[in-house]
Amino acid sequence: MTRCFRWFALGILTAAALGAPGVGSTASAQEFLNGIEWKEPAVVRPGENGGPPSDAVVLFDGKDLSAWEGSTQWKVVEGAMVSGKGDLRTKAAFGDCQLHIEWAAPTPATGNGQGRGNSGVFLMNTYEIQVLDSFENKTYFDGQAGAIYKQTPPAVNATRPPGTWNVYDIIWTAPRFAADGSLKSPAYITALHNGVLILNHFALKGDTPFNRPPQYKAHPDRLPIRLQDHGNPMRFRNIWIRETPPVEGKQVREPFLRDGKGVETPVK
Repeated sequence: MTRCFRWFALGILTAAALGAPGVGSTASAQEFLNGIEWKEPAVVRPGENGGPPSDAVVLFDGKDLSAWEGSTQWKVVEGAMVSGKGDLRTKAAFGDCQLHIEWAAPTPATGNGQGRGNSGVFLMNTYEIQVLDSFENKTYFDGQAGAIYKQTPPAVNATRPPGTWNVYDIIWTAPRFAADGSLKSPAYITALHNGVLILNHFALKGDTPFNRPPQYKAHPDRLPIRLQDHGNPMRFRNIWIRETPPVEGKQVREPFLRDGKGVETPVK
């Protein structure tokens, strides 16, 4: 018996003794079963190069503003939405969602601080993640690109130069309110800026005004997405959104363990 074969045989015997799956006897194998009957996950075809997945609602595809309302001053120029006077809102309303949006600041860059390439994406028409030309442009940290306005800075500044496209990928959990209007659970946001994590399940303290502390006020479960006019000709493109309902499952029995002989033992 060669040394290599001896080591291989020893490995098989050791694995069998430890009850490794698929090796030796399975009579003593034990499996945990949670007793939940899950709904089969839907099949979704991923998009390519940041494009919308098959179940996404396309809010802007570079052609027209038919999914939006609130201003007649925004225009479509060379496949991009260019901000004009007044905020723009989606006609449809959304709650929990995944939002993809790309934006570019004007070039050449003019102004500084909050006066340079300023806009904002408002989830549920209320909660702002800041859009700002923060490339080599200092301002207060909880007001720079990727900040939840006046609540938290982004973890890092991942802003690309003006004239180039920035990408936000946002995972949003809407706040929940009780029947009496009190807050049951806050809003949460996770966001990536150009593929870099900048907000990690941040719990919002309320809305995002400039002139007072944040606060929650009961509102519907679904509200529009709003894009802000802040006086700068910002560009937007490739905007799509996916609603993200919770995974569905029904507890049909208590959790249990099942051994290799089929004997079941309830989990205490």
